[in-house]
Amino acid sequence: MAFLSLNNVSVKGISACVPKNVESNLDYDWISLQERELLIKTTGIKYRRIASSDVCTSDMCYESAIALLNEAKIDRKDIEILIFVSQSPDYFLPATSIILQDRLQLPKTTMAFDIQLGCSGYVYGLSIISNLMSTGKFKKGLLLVGDKSSFSQSKKDKSTYPIFGDAGTATLLEYNEDADKMDFNLQSDGSGYKSIMITDGGTRNPYNSESEKMVEIEPGIIKSAKNLVLDGLEVFNFSLREVVPNINGLLNYSNTTLDDYDYFVFHQANKLITETIRKKLKLAPEKIPYSLYDYGNTSSASIPLTIVTQMGELVKNNSFTILLSAFGVGLSWASARIKISNIVCPKLIEI
Repeated sequence: MAFLSLNNVSVKGISACVPKNVESNLDYDWISLQERELLIKTTGIKYRRIASSDVCTSDMCYESAIALLNEAKIDRKDIEILIFVSQSPDYFLPATSIILQDRLQLPKTTMAFDIQLGCSGYVYGLSIISNLMSTGKFKKGLLLVGDKSSFSQSKKDKSTYPIFGDAGTATLLEYNEDADKMDFNLQSDGSGYKSIMITDGGTRNPYNSESEKMVEIEPGIIKSAKNLVLDGLEVFNFSLREVVPNINGLLNYSNTTLDDYDYFVFHQANKLITETIRKKLKLAPEKIPYSLYDYGNTSSASIPLTIVTQMGELVKNNSFTILLSAFGVGLSWASARIKISNIVCPKLIEI
């Protein structure tokens, strides 16, 4: 396993942005009312935020970053690294992070690059930016993480459309020699890449006229090759097979027990997966915050969005040891032990 311990870096703030447009799964009339009610019960998702055609992931991350920088009273010339984690960039090229460096008016001395990861992206991104800041002694850094998942959805696909929502987040990190140690456990298994994928649009299967063709895969699922494919059963089995051992590996590596953590913030895949993992670990329900009901599965943004919307007031005025666990597309999964103390956490932004 890829274990990692990092010193000298602390989380100073987290912010999140979602679209104003709210969609209710009770109104998803592609399926029957009975199916809608069952879907809400099993997934835990009633509402989702769906971005308009002119709003990209970068726009939501930009608004999150502006709010965070302003509330934290950060001089932008002190930002020395920016990482953008997403699977819905602005363009095939250039990197969205480079565009955001200019848009945020960060200095030209800022290191900036993209990471193409989805569900596990926040924990992976946190490990990468913290590592670079720790070794390079960068003063401050921005981790911008999010996805416009609705861009790749078919409204006639009951297996994906009512699950995913859009969001963008920003996390501010600071070099601090008195910071508590962060621990990570990072894993991957590319043999399962077909479980969550978009087949057309890359260099393996370039976009063509056939990519638009809508095909009925099974009753209730009509999609094209440019739409997201989700093998729900395989993802469910993968999550139950890998997440708990990954967390136990982190506990052993960090010499901690479950009792040492105040909260466990999981990727918001769906309620059935998270509740099954919670019961396997024998965790108290009050230690597991959920943002699923109001925002759905927001891919890489789900962990910071959950902290902002469910723990915002708590993290501004308290110190907590938190275990983060993210898993999904790739397949990839990761967990982290972090401590946050009196961080800046602006109210949720809507655009």
